[in-house]
Amino acid sequence: MSSLQSRILVAVIGVPIIIWVVLWAPSIVMAAALALLAGIAGMELQKCVSGAKNDMVGLSAIFPVFAVMWYWERPDHIAMLCIIEIVFFFGYAIFKGGEVKFAQVMAAVFAGVCIAYSFAGFVRIESTGVHRGVLLLPFILSFACDTFAYIAGLTMGKHKLAPKVSPKKTVEGSIGGLLGNVACGELFVFVMEQFFGGSPIGYGAMALLALICGIVAQVGDLSFSLIKREFGIKDYGHLFLAHGGVLDRFDSVLFVTPVIEIVLKLVMQ
Repeated sequence: MSSLQSRILVAVIGVPIIIWVVLWAPSIVMAAALALLAGIAGMELQKCVSGAKNDMVGLSAIFPVFAVMWYWERPDHIAMLCIIEIVFFFGYAIFKGGEVKFAQVMAAVFAGVCIAYSFAGFVRIESTGVHRGVLLLPFILSFACDTFAYIAGLTMGKHKLAPKVSPKKTVEGSIGGLLGNVACGELFVFVMEQFFGGSPIGYGAMALLALICGIVAQVGDLSFSLIKREFGIKDYGHLFLAHGGVLDRFDSVLFVTPVIEIVLKLVMQ
């Protein structure tokens, strides 16, 4: 199977699943799906840092799953879980007497705290009472930027954006991604206004939000590319075939989701 064929296959299967889970699945199903993605992401990150399977890989998968479900069930006590997690991983490193390195501890803590926090953002957004169609916004304002940046870079790209981190990305592609994000954000508002009873964010605010999310999405993409380059890997995993692993596919989403959550809280006050 060629790279293009595998990408098409993942899109044909993956997009309907995402839409169903986000729009119509029971909340517990959505929370479980997010927890699963967070757990796989934690495992991918630890394997990248550790370079091999070990106890830390399994532990780095368990804690993000637990954290996302904790956000869903008892969000008011999440700080306690973060403290427990940090103490646990450093305690485990001490117990192993130097076998577990600081980078491995930080990867585990980052997965259990930051990655879990971002995936759980969908749960927190739903809890505000907005139409569940709004939960598609983090995907739209991440994937649209990535798609339009790819097209613009392929057709017009000349000036390298960050050659030491991601050699194929260009300034022209980056600008195309931002403009595409704004267009898709405006389309989202139109669809929500016409068919789903209104959008919590108007056209003007959406244009600004889409622009900000486009910048944040590209920072997220480059950030996880930076980690891959540091540890000498091409992809975090192969769950999505040519798309790579969870962190390859959802790197931008992890950065964009908290931004949208914060903006929604501000506009709904």
